[in-house]
Amino acid sequence: MNIKFLSIISIFIIMTSCKKAEENNALDTATPKNTNQQLSESDISKLNYLDFGLDEKTERVIENWQEYYQLQDVVNNVKKGDLGFFKNNEEIIKTLLTDLKKNIPAPVNTSATLARIQVLETKIYKLESLSNLDTTTKDELNSTIKEFLVSISNLNFQMNKKLEKDSQNIQKPQ
Repeated sequence: MNIKFLSIISIFIIMTSCKKAEENNALDTATPKNTNQQLSESDISKLNYLDFGLDEKTERVIENWQEYYQLQDVVNNVKKGDLGFFKNNEEIIKTLLTDLKKNIPAPVNTSATLARIQVLETKIYKLESLSNLDTTTKDELNSTIKEFLVSISNLNFQMNKKLEKDSQNIQKPQ
């Protein structure tokens, strides 16, 4: 009687443990992991951030700053969902960032502008590293793209504010 009882309990335990393993496998397959890195223009246009453009005065001052316009081409491609610039392109990125800092036009060459460029550099390297990883999720990539676009926007805002302040003619009382 003891042997029959123990064998029935053993069979019951085995059956219930198999059932739990099947349920766990079913849960794993039911929740797909979002590792697809393909971003579309509509995904990026849904990002919520303030996008500052350049004022006319700022555009006139930086019209010969070629590195900034190369960066704007990269930004336009990112907004379209094209991250090709960041794929195994480390030397070109490094050169662009070095030249960007080196060739800043004098009217906007301030420590505040350099700080915005430093932040932009960090975000570019972060975006480059995440876009080259196969394990990066779409949400992570979206978040990093938003940070990159915000850093560009902040650079534009800083340059606009610098030139706006310089154009103000404030006279001190005598």
